[in-house]
Amino acid sequence: MFNGDADGLCALHQLRLAAPAESRLVTGPKREIALLERVDAAAGDRVTVLDVSLDRNRAALERLLVRGVSVEWFDHHYAGAIPSHPLLEAHIDTAPETCTSAIVDLHLGGRFRAWAVAAAYGDGLARTADALAGSINLDAGARATLRSLGEDLNYNAYGDSEADLCVPPAALYRELAPYPDPLRFAAGAAVVAKLRACRIADLSKALAVTPYRADVYLLPAEAWARRASGTFANDLAAREPDRAHAVLVPCSEGHYGVSIRAPRAAPTGCAALAREFPTGGGREAAAGIDRLPADALQRFIERFQAAFRAR
Repeated sequence: MFNGDADGLCALHQLRLAAPAESRLVTGPKREIALLERVDAAAGDRVTVLDVSLDRNRAALERLLVRGVSVEWFDHHYAGAIPSHPLLEAHIDTAPETCTSAIVDLHLGGRFRAWAVAAAYGDGLARTADALAGSINLDAGARATLRSLGEDLNYNAYGDSEADLCVPPAALYRELAPYPDPLRFAAGAAVVAKLRACRIADLSKALAVTPYRADVYLLPAEAWARRASGTFANDLAAREPDRAHAVLVPCSEGHYGVSIRAPRAAPTGCAALAREFPTGGGREAAAGIDRLPADALQRFIERFQAAFRAR
């Protein structure tokens, strides 16, 4: 079970390169967090969870553990209290400069570190990615390729539903699974060119949008905007590292999907802000709200401005 973004994909790929296994894939768009409810497992089964909040899946996890299902969990999002259970193996680190692929990389002793580099770039963690890249002597050209690949993979996960995505995450994982080396995947897989072309076209539209309020952007109710929202938020954070940003896009039933980015210079505060609203969650540097009611828009803007005003 994995988040369909760059971090989830690359985390799973590292594990499967280290220990190949036939398994059922449970995934979806980036904002589809409550995935564990879809897992029908029985005593003796093993579930591996990657890049998905334990707190958002707590009830489903407890049900599986009671059934006798073994669960291995790798994540960097807010988890709350981690259950103490002999069938649960949790590798959770919520530090703002880490990601799930970096946690898996540490667990595997750096055996497939280039994939963690791509994931960290895709997750907007350039300093983490640069440090990992330096440890395996990747040159500037290789780093640029992995940055672009990570951003392409991450971009593909944004959307209100799988129908918005360029490639379904499970299908994308199967495309990259044969490649031990992400540089070869970036150079030789047609799906990478497809993702890149889609990302470039969508982001050019997003960059033409004027702010709705200071540091708050409201995109139109279109598929390209639902795809571009998170990557656009990362782009804004990189362009103005001393400022926080919020990007909202209308989704189904009169709600907004929200992406929140803290200032790169002080990467904290996003998780607490997001959790003030139902369906909100994430990590300190970057968080989101899956379904913000339209009548809560003004309250969110006020809370966003209050949370980051003193920065």
